[in-house]
Amino acid sequence: MAEHEPLTPLSQSQREMLEEAVSTYQTHVTAEAAKYLIDRGIGRDEALAFRLGIVADPAPGHERHRGMLAIPYLGRDGQPLTVRFRCLSEHNHRDYFHGKYNTIKDDTPRMFNVGAVHRAGDEIHVCEGELDAIILNKLGLPAVAIPGANMWFGRHRRMLAGFSRVWVWADPDDAGAELASKITRALRSAKSVRLRADVTDTYLAEGADALSALMK
Repeated sequence: MAEHEPLTPLSQSQREMLEEAVSTYQTHVTAEAAKYLIDRGIGRDEALAFRLGIVADPAPGHERHRGMLAIPYLGRDGQPLTVRFRCLSEHNHRDYFHGKYNTIKDDTPRMFNVGAVHRAGDEIHVCEGELDAIILNKLGLPAVAIPGANMWFGRHRRMLAGFSRVWVWADPDDAGAELASKITRALRSAKSVRLRADVTDTYLAEGADALSALMK
């Protein structure tokens, strides 16, 4: 299993810049962004807990993400370690030289919501998308996210190796199948949940009970 360059601790100035940026973005949630989140099953409590915001006044290096949803990757104590960005405009993102989801240039990939690793009991849940992980956490299921098969690394296996069960909620497409395959091959405790739609769409269409039933 290929390992990306090792994670290095953030400097004091990096921590301060990220904290200021995330705090600023939290204060600029627009009505459009709030509606987008509510339509995805994410209410005010979840937005506050995960420190979601809008890039209205970009921090240095974030200028190309202006107007996007900021999704902080928080440490176990709630401090931001990095940020990913989700474009809320319904357009062909490539025409605007960005993707639907965007990362900071040269940023080392991380696991989303690593605090769940420390708060979970014997079982933990792994999603393909950050917003899907927020939905599972809302339902009381401690969840992390790996945003894509190429973002799964050996250090993630080590972080999850102590759990008796690792539930894998990958999207029902080729990319999701690849991620699920990587995780289930890496961890004997991993079990893939068979989804017909992603976590969020399943929750919105069928409710929390439908998600619980899939684990049985």
